[in-house]
Amino acid sequence: MVMEPHEPPPPRPLKPLTRLNKYVAETRVGKHFKLAERNSTFTTELRAGTATFLTMAYILAVNASILSDSGGTCSVSDCVQLCSDPTQSLQNCTGPNLRVIQPGPSCKFDPVNPGYSACLDRVRKDLIVATVASSLIGCLIMGVFANLPLALAPGMGANAYFAYTVVGFHGSGNVSYQSALAAVFIEGLIFLFISAVGLRAKLAKLVPKPVRISSSAGIGLFLAFIGLQSNQGIGLIGYSSSTLVTLGACPASSRASLAPVIAAANGTISLIQGGTVSGDILCLRDRMESPTFWLGVVGFIIIAYCLVKNVKGAMIYGIVFVTAVSWFRNTEVTAFPNTEAGDSAYEYFKKVVDVHTIESTAGALSFKSIGKGYFWEALITFLYVDILDTTGTLYSMARFAGFADEDGNFEGQYFAFMSDATSIMVGSLLGTSPVTAFIESSTGIREGGRTGLTALTVAGYFFLAFFFTPLLASIPAWAVGPPLILVGVLMMKSVVEIEWDDMRQAIPAFVTLILMPLTYSIAYGLIGGIGTFIVLHIWDWGHELFVKLGIVKGEEGGVGVNGAHDQIRGENPTAKVLEIEV
Repeated sequence: MVMEPHEPPPPRPLKPLTRLNKYVAETRVGKHFKLAERNSTFTTELRAGTATFLTMAYILAVNASILSDSGGTCSVSDCVQLCSDPTQSLQNCTGPNLRVIQPGPSCKFDPVNPGYSACLDRVRKDLIVATVASSLIGCLIMGVFANLPLALAPGMGANAYFAYTVVGFHGSGNVSYQSALAAVFIEGLIFLFISAVGLRAKLAKLVPKPVRISSSAGIGLFLAFIGLQSNQGIGLIGYSSSTLVTLGACPASSRASLAPVIAAANGTISLIQGGTVSGDILCLRDRMESPTFWLGVVGFIIIAYCLVKNVKGAMIYGIVFVTAVSWFRNTEVTAFPNTEAGDSAYEYFKKVVDVHTIESTAGALSFKSIGKGYFWEALITFLYVDILDTTGTLYSMARFAGFADEDGNFEGQYFAFMSDATSIMVGSLLGTSPVTAFIESSTGIREGGRTGLTALTVAGYFFLAFFFTPLLASIPAWAVGPPLILVGVLMMKSVVEIEWDDMRQAIPAFVTLILMPLTYSIAYGLIGGIGTFIVLHIWDWGHELFVKLGIVKGEEGGVGVNGAHDQIRGENPTAKVLEIEV
């Protein structure tokens, strides 16, 4: 009996998404973005871009709110005449005890003149569109040319410095809004030049290795710290007058704002000139009783459980769930409370679609103050903060994605720097503060984003934001907080690469780690880490210099910095002691 050869079963048909991913990978688009080479797929990149955008969508509302606090292009000329009796209209302001009040400089401050307030409302809408447009252009350039999964938008921190220090609350600073935009434009131009000639990459390489490694974990702590606060997170961390931070999570009705005050010798209390009122950061009572905090905890558990089970789209599920629950009105966790601000937010949310064209902030630059010291002080501050902040973020994200080599180099870094510089200039022309690579890009990288398609997906969402700003601006802070905290967890893994047994490496790394969240600045963390590294190595560098100059010599040819390191660590017992020539 002859046995028939056993035929293998026919291959199973590929799933639709698998077929789509395979098709895109073989097209010119897939080859340009190196999907197969970077072990990614088209749908993975879409999911990663969605996660990144949802995590950073808060910038649409937050950036516009912060920058509009500067007053924007509004001035005293926007204030309107008022009657001395607030209950009477200007037309009925006649009589012996009534008079028309002409607007003066005080019309910009409480009680804010209605005309100035209306101007601020228009500026805020302009700035939402400016934020969308500058972010869209930055993400397009980053995705197409740098082919990196990094999203760009006006940076937090830089916008606060722009609004509250440079321009001042409602224009109370030394530099006008128009001149501040000019400073940002020139800074971007300088950035573009040093990036084009490759100097910026060389400057970045001067960052010591322990600082480069620890900056990724430091940014993770910074993100987690943001996610734990009330203004941009779940609200677990609150303010304490004695310890700076403490346990919070109290309801909005139990929180209070703070203002900087000074006590005179006679005991009177007065506001510090130029000081700004904080958000509701002080918990008066009812700690851990905030309903929105516990909803945020549920979102945290959803994302954490999905991460444990390695479920794709973990960040998205948590954000969407918390946001959807928060959009119901008349609940304890609503994003639209029954207040004047809540009613206004809900009316804007109900529009769903809203197209607004920039009326006043685009092209508002003014170079009239270019000869003043305040102008250059602001420009230089923007420049060095952006060099350290953006460079630290780019290299940290590259390390997190697995792109960076031992020297910190990564593919596409030239165009990454160029896209950042170009976006700064575009943002200033539209009326917003410096644009930078966003640390929230780490959420998309965690979802598997490895190519520029992630950035292009974010750009696509920003394009939709032109039309659906009411929905995107209504994502509450307690929906964004959980993914920020958990991204912090994921970014901590880089600390294992730090040589903790070598104090010359460990101390600068720790200073970088601790300063980023506690100073609320990536730049200050890098400055502290680099400064500490220099101080701890300057003795050995000095010895090496003296050896080269012939002032100092070592037996058998002397030892340089590396020999001194080994001798101190006990790793080179044969190293000779340096001798000074007499």
